Amino acid sequence: MKNLSSLFNTLAIVLLLCFNTSCSNAGDSFSDNPDVSSDQMANQLSSIKLPAGFKIEIFAENVTNARSMALGKNGTLFVGSRKGGKVHAIVDEDGDGKAEKVLTIATGLNAPNGVAFRNGSLYVAEIDKLWRYDNIESNLDNVPKLKLIYDDYPTDNHHGWKYIAFGPDGKLYVPVGAPCNICESKNEIYATITRMNPDGSGREIYAKGVRNSVGMAFHPTTGQLWFTDNGRDNLGDNMPPCELNKATKVGQHFGYPYCHGSDIGDPEFGHKFACDEFEPPARKLDAHVAPLGLKFYTGGMFPDQYKNQIFIPEHGSWNRTRKIGYRISLVTLENNRAVGYETFAEGWLDEKEQEAWGRPVDLLIMPDGSMLVSDDKMGAIYRISYTGS
Repeated sequence: MKNLSSLFNTLAIVLLLCFNTSCSNAGDSFSDNPDVSSDQMANQLSSIKLPAGFKIEIFAENVTNARSMALGKNGTLFVGSRKGGKVHAIVDEDGDGKAEKVLTIATGLNAPNGVAFRNGSLYVAEIDKLWRYDNIESNLDNVPKLKLIYDDYPTDNHHGWKYIAFGPDGKLYVPVGAPCNICESKNEIYATITRMNPDGSGREIYAKGVRNSVGMAFHPTTGQLWFTDNGRDNLGDNMPPCELNKATKVGQHFGYPYCHGSDIGDPEFGHKFACDEFEPPARKLDAHVAPLGLKFYTGGMFPDQYKNQIFIPEHGSWNRTRKIGYRISLVTLENNRAVGYETFAEGWLDEKEQEAWGRPVDLLIMPDGSMLVSDDKMGAIYRISYTGS
């Protein structure tokens, strides 16, 4: 009995520690409902630097750990979460660019980061399962029962949360992150991007050697898949680069865990293959910026120079001497090649104090041409619009 009592005491201490630290990896800061008023948040947004003629405003508040976004046919914004376990439905009833309703349509899910919308149905990705809500927009106050469409993904929490998106081929694309910082995996499903039919059938591996992609989009004219990838840790402040990649066909390998960027052999695994055996990045991004939910700008509000260019929210570093990221970057394309990389919006990080009050996660281009930005640290959605210089 004495040993049993000691065991329970130990478990109690562990649970208390987990409660106080959220049992999370370093840098995974998260506030369920930050104690910040609308006025305070608006004041913080005033520190965001944008090109001339652009402005950023609050679209919705109290969106628990706001992560990936998807837009319904009738204009409902669906937002997943990683640590909140919730999925929200957000409604701007009068179309004034500010939401009137923030509804919780699901709770208790296992990191429901990924959301996608197709033919009236909302798809939600947990770490190991994919679910579907049918006819969801007509039943926001009486949410229909979830339908399981797939349940055979790994259960690992490390890089297990998923970003999902439908491609122009009608298939659902689902990344599977590596279950580690750097490792070789016997199970070929790790460090890939998979795709399947909307009913969960026909799953296949589309791309390999992808460490941790939490954002993807399809070029509006070529239909090619572009995706971000988070580079490995513990190689120093300035290497390896995070990546923007382009997949042009099934089965391409993008280097992980053997090669990072286009020319950095991994210290542990790089001796096995030469870097030129893999697909190079379409664009090297800054190291440790944690690029997430990229989008092509397909709207008509922003100036013509932004048409079909790539915006990337950079969630921000956690293991760098000086923090980097916490911004939205712009990658410019010419002839389907990435030729430029610059900052579009910044100010979520206080450079002097090295403290971030917000962390951009995903983007969504709205029908009016404005751009929504999710922030999982503040639990908010922002709206960026262009009013002219």
